[in-house]
Amino acid sequence: MELSDRKKKILQIVVDDYIDTAVPVSSKQISEKYMQNVSSATIRSELSALEELGYLTQLHTSSGRVPSAEAYKLYVSDLMTKEHLSNKELDYIKEIFLQKADNIENVFKNAVKVISELTDYTSVAVSPSAVGDKLKQIKFFRFKDDKALVIIVTELKLLKDNYIDIPSDMTNEQLDEANAFISRLFEGKSFTEICEMEIDFNESFSGYKTIFINVVDALKTYFTAREDTVIMEGQDKILRHADYLDVDRIKEFLSVVTSKDKLLDVLTEDNKELKINVKIGSDGYEKLPKESSLVTATYTANGKKIGTYGVIGPSRMDYQKVVAVLENVGRILESILVDK
Repeated sequence: MELSDRKKKILQIVVDDYIDTAVPVSSKQISEKYMQNVSSATIRSELSALEELGYLTQLHTSSGRVPSAEAYKLYVSDLMTKEHLSNKELDYIKEIFLQKADNIENVFKNAVKVISELTDYTSVAVSPSAVGDKLKQIKFFRFKDDKALVIIVTELKLLKDNYIDIPSDMTNEQLDEANAFISRLFEGKSFTEICEMEIDFNESFSGYKTIFINVVDALKTYFTAREDTVIMEGQDKILRHADYLDVDRIKEFLSVVTSKDKLLDVLTEDNKELKINVKIGSDGYEKLPKESSLVTATYTANGKKIGTYGVIGPSRMDYQKVVAVLENVGRILESILVDK
């Protein structure tokens, strides 16, 4: 059912007021504070209609109304007034992103840090599946007679601390030749393409085959490491919000944010490539704590999905601030990655 302009206005008032005060909103409050030209009786009627439509609930028969999960989602998508970040906040985002900006992994971590600091909520992020990530550069460094350090640079990652076995009788010149040979095979290809390769190593290149297999095994370790895809910042910030004064609610919240597998599930499930996506625990998302919201944004650069970032906190969160931060971080992050 399409809501009338007055119903939308009243619903926006209820959500704004409840987010600000955490107190159920009554018809008298709306009439006295926001809509003096509309009678309390008319506002009561509209509130009842909104309740029947599932947008409002009453904690007690004599109390005012509070927003439902549906109300929050409509609020974010259609009702709330867009907030603009201050010049100081925008400068802070740029300043943080310029720190260690030569490493894409650090850029991602900086994004999560910025989001948590500016929203005062726990921030989370998941990088896209690395399977389609293409390799840009591979470099071998001899570590011991029979071991070499492999540094692999992909479009989105710098992989290091990957040690592989090499023939102990291989000279440094031969190792360099093997490096050049495998680089020519791998560069510009995705992990899937590399795994499908069938290379005919003749006898003179038998040492290369061993290195080839060991490098592929190192890549498998990286590309199948699910835990490493989740980044988080500000887990302790829930304690700053009155919504989490109850010990049981804190435990429920921590059971989710301390499990990377659970976070990965809720960050990636039902992802319809929406720019801003709102999931609320009391609205069928069983993996989220009840009365908690996850607001995420999906970012792209040059048409390639680079990750999903967002905040998790109380359903009564400051959505205006959260959305403004996510959108501005997205724009700055995208400009950095395009430059890269």
